[in-house]
Amino acid sequence: MLEKLKLYAELIRLNRPIGIYLLLWPTLWALWFAAQGVPDLKILIIFSLGVGLMRSAGCAINDYADRNIDLHVARTKNRPITSGRITANEALAVFALLSLVAFLLATQLNLDTLLLSIVALILAASYPFMKRYHHFPQVHLGAAFAWAIPMSYTAITNRAPPLDAWLLFVAAMAWTTAYDTQYGMVDRDDDLKIGVKSTAILFGRYDNLINVFLQLFFISLITYVGFLNQRGIIFYSSILITIVFFSYQYYLTKNRQPEKCLRAFLNNNWVGMVIFIGIALDFLVTSKPL
Repeated sequence: MLEKLKLYAELIRLNRPIGIYLLLWPTLWALWFAAQGVPDLKILIIFSLGVGLMRSAGCAINDYADRNIDLHVARTKNRPITSGRITANEALAVFALLSLVAFLLATQLNLDTLLLSIVALILAASYPFMKRYHHFPQVHLGAAFAWAIPMSYTAITNRAPPLDAWLLFVAAMAWTTAYDTQYGMVDRDDDLKIGVKSTAILFGRYDNLINVFLQLFFISLITYVGFLNQRGIIFYSSILITIVFFSYQYYLTKNRQPEKCLRAFLNNNWVGMVIFIGIALDFLVTSKPL
């Protein structure tokens, strides 16, 4: 039984929590902006747990969808399903169970947020199949990872997400597309051989140039969101630090070496963290006493 649980933990990447972090940071940005400071503790806990559950569910359905493709990719050929250590049906059961728990968590929120959670589930379940049909699965992932942003606003404010929520949503989509393109650059040679589609393949020799554009677009939008929310020097300082991180990522990916592209992808955890710290500290020092 213990060995089976270890396999399930490997399936949902508990040993590689980077995906949880990359999904969590935009969620926290949105919660703090929507609440104009520290959000309600119950809502914060629900969203934090939901992030972990949905990222884990996404890993399970991803490995189910890619169980034949993963055989031909050096980085993924030893995953639990592909290596035969668990069955495809077991992976589906794990996905269903985690999704159900996440949905039950969402029932503790208002109706609008609950309805939006259904969209989140559809995005998470459909993303792994997109690489078979078009070259923009990274954009689809961006929508899935950013969907917690409008959910956060409805949970906090009990009304439809305002303009700054959707601007933050688009910003997070651009950021996700950029870093998942870096991730796609790691597997590009294998993906070309087996016919899998990605932005890394579509962008070709313009991959770094387009990624820089996406990152600048992200910087512009999140800076404007900060302006709309009357943020101060601490927030804008975090944006300047983010530009330094993006410059470092360009340095890593400029020669397109897979191991350095992976390091660039992982570096985005620091981007999300620094921006969150900037938002949280800025609200903390500028908040007015009741």
